[in-house]
Amino acid sequence: MKTFSAKPAEVEKKWILIDAEGMVVGRLAAFIANHLRGKHLPTYTPHVDTGDNIIVINADKVVLTGRKYDNKKYYWHTGHPGGIKERTARGILEGRFPERVLEKAVQRMMPGGPLSNKQLKNLKVYAGPKHPHEAQSPELVDVKGLNAKNDGKRA
Repeated sequence: MKTFSAKPAEVEKKWILIDAEGMVVGRLAAFIANHLRGKHLPTYTPHVDTGDNIIVINADKVVLTGRKYDNKKYYWHTGHPGGIKERTARGILEGRFPERVLEKAVQRMMPGGPLSNKQLKNLKVYAGPKHPHEAQSPELVDVKGLNAKNDGKRA
């Protein structure tokens, strides 16, 4: 029996729409990362982009469990000496680009490298309920209904 290895020309990508309202960030990010890489498919091949295109709406309404909303810090460096900066999750979610919390969570669940960078470009995250991808006719996936813990009300 031979091991199947997908070729980039054979890959058929689907478009998935996810409503993130009231969902726990980590659980949603794990689901998205698996679908971006294609690990949910029997044709998964580690060195080929076999994942789906994912659209996430209402990313500004995600939920962080515990005290992460106030205590979780995101760091970055300006490139200048002493240029370390930090911002809390509350500051980002209430700020100008609230979708970055979910984008960073997904990015940090993916392995580093050129293939992951390419797969992350298949993720489109929007803070509000509108998105410009109606022409692709995305399939709505109810991630919240897969497990009771996905709903942030218990958090």
